[in-house]
Amino acid sequence: MNSKNILFLFLLTSAQAFSQTPKNLIWSNNGHAYYSVRYDKIILAELGKNGESTKIIAENLTPSGEVAPIEIKSFSLSSKQNLALIFTNTKRVWRYETIGDCYLFDIKNNTLKKVGKKMPASSLQFAKISPDEKWVAYVSGHNIYAEEIKTGKQIQLTKDGSKYLINGTFDWAYEEEFFCRDGFRWSPDSKSIAYWQVNATGVKSYLMINNTDSLYPFAVPVEYPVAGEKPSPVKIGVVSLASQQTKWMETPDDAQWGSYIPRMEWVPNSTEIILQHLNRKQNTSQLLLANVQTAKSKVIYKEQENTWIDIMPVWDNHYANGGWDWLEDGKHFLWANESDGWRHFYIQSIDGGQPVCITPGNYDVMKTARVDYQNHQLYFYASPKNATEQYLYVVNWDKPGAPQLVSPEKQNGTHDYRISPTGEYAMHTFSNISEAPKNEWITLPNHASIGSAQGANTLPILESQNTIPTFFTVTTSEGVTMDAWMVKPNNFDPNKKYPIVFYVYTEPWGQTAKNEYGTGQNFLYNGSMQEDGYIYVSMDNRGTPVPKGRAWRKSIYQKIGEVNIRDQALGAKEIFKFPFVDTSRVAVWGWSGGGSATLNLMFQYPEIYKTGISIAGVGSQLTYDNIYQERYMGLPQEDKSVFIKGSPMTYAKNLKGNLLYIHGTGDDNVHYQNAELLINELIKNGKQFSLMSYPNRSHSISEGEGTFEHLSDLYTRYLRQHCPPGAR
Repeated sequence: MNSKNILFLFLLTSAQAFSQTPKNLIWSNNGHAYYSVRYDKIILAELGKNGESTKIIAENLTPSGEVAPIEIKSFSLSSKQNLALIFTNTKRVWRYETIGDCYLFDIKNNTLKKVGKKMPASSLQFAKISPDEKWVAYVSGHNIYAEEIKTGKQIQLTKDGSKYLINGTFDWAYEEEFFCRDGFRWSPDSKSIAYWQVNATGVKSYLMINNTDSLYPFAVPVEYPVAGEKPSPVKIGVVSLASQQTKWMETPDDAQWGSYIPRMEWVPNSTEIILQHLNRKQNTSQLLLANVQTAKSKVIYKEQENTWIDIMPVWDNHYANGGWDWLEDGKHFLWANESDGWRHFYIQSIDGGQPVCITPGNYDVMKTARVDYQNHQLYFYASPKNATEQYLYVVNWDKPGAPQLVSPEKQNGTHDYRISPTGEYAMHTFSNISEAPKNEWITLPNHASIGSAQGANTLPILESQNTIPTFFTVTTSEGVTMDAWMVKPNNFDPNKKYPIVFYVYTEPWGQTAKNEYGTGQNFLYNGSMQEDGYIYVSMDNRGTPVPKGRAWRKSIYQKIGEVNIRDQALGAKEIFKFPFVDTSRVAVWGWSGGGSATLNLMFQYPEIYKTGISIAGVGSQLTYDNIYQERYMGLPQEDKSVFIKGSPMTYAKNLKGNLLYIHGTGDDNVHYQNAELLINELIKNGKQFSLMSYPNRSHSISEGEGTFEHLSDLYTRYLRQHCPPGAR
């Protein structure tokens, strides 16, 4: 139900604005240049006061015996940056294209050769060059292999891999909810590989029915653990290249309930593994240090919550594919927690000492931008004054105190940076509701533009107009203040009344009120809502992941479908006090978690919402995956009532307005079962509604010729018919 799988559609409108952002940017080791893909070539761009000068590192990459060059989907570099590993011929596994072919390009000798020649085509995953640049390791067919670069000799390091016993990568639930995809790590000395093994043999299969791709329908099974089901057991193994034997680390588990290991990395000394262990409820987190020789582990840090503990990738995509922020001595690292009510970073010791906060204050650290080890500085994002925005700050961990603002204070909006390893250069990207994203090269910490971008620090900020969103706050009768935006119709007349459309997500995975480009644009509407005469609004209720402190975010615990829905409804009532809102023409829509919210709003507050369009919504919280739903709602075995209270099915009998329910029958995230369970409830209670099923479409409803055009037209026609546009 994660909004990350849906919101990419919302950003399609601004995709071209990022076209000048370097693809696959990798900084040089000295921090003065970067490698990237440009026009199907790998280039090296040197930075200086006059901008950048580039030279081609690799072009016309045609394998021996082939007539056409390979397409560079992405690439990585070896530790000394002598070798480039190129990923091509990719295919999707669940959400992303993580399987394909790999080629090794020798930058010095200008040679290209294929990795894993003996393996099936497009079957390699997460290929990585060893730190000593002598080996390439990869996953194929749920097993891990190592291949000697010089000789091409291949070693199979695991041999028990299967669809249900997964080595070096993950099952559906871990990938979707913990961002775990790449499941193995080279040791710093290149002698061993640490990896996850997921045992999915006990996970039951959801059966999706394919009715269109053959004369006889067939079932498509997906191993999917719903709320209440025990998680797949996970082990951490360390396999030696010399012996090809795996030693399993001793990690805690709960025989009855199970547990999770969402993060694992090598300690810089090559003799120890550090890992994060979560209990089933995800409210106790332990950091463990495991000795790879003895396999013994010990707890060096423990954190407990009454609600749940956010793992780092929830906030910070920097950690989604691995990585651990070690300090120079290799004995301390950065770690985040919310122990003082705000999300802050701490220096933690592997000796288990008391963590030291380096970002103190009444504000949330949103995510990290760069750890500058040389200068002992952490660059991070925060927005202490406005939860809709994002700015770059820096703090010196030798002298923790008030953070220093780095972003230009008058550039109100969202700032992103790609900072060099030395903290000297950065690519700065800025946008807000009225400004499409713009890029500039800058120096830090003075934020001075270089090259052709000089002077760009005065990027214009357009004043609010009726045709763009305007931000405001809504305070409900219960004293909850929410950030919101509103787009008014063109040629707006405050003396007339207009229909209003609410866009919702509302759950702990989505923030909609963000001062960035694309906000306020409805990607599904076929036409212009402003020209047609709609008011378009969105609000961020309690429980949404905005930087307003722990209490704001955790108030939704065991109350998804209650607190968020009530906040939205009471917020709508406050907006109705504007004299130009026509309360007889009120619509609401959302996708995924927003689809669930749309259903709950239509059913729980039928006197407010007259028309609803719900896409891929969860009808019953008991059908969604265990990692997500149990994190926020607890265990059904202990209290099933909270799942029932939060589920739209419980309130379907109250429907009064016009409902369009849309779902893909091939949705492996929010399964089509949700649609049929909901349909049954509506039928049982004599409720008329409209239904659109998209055969074999996934959660994004993006597959198949003409699908998006059909969906957009359906959405627009229904909205115009049941919530007519225009002033009255």
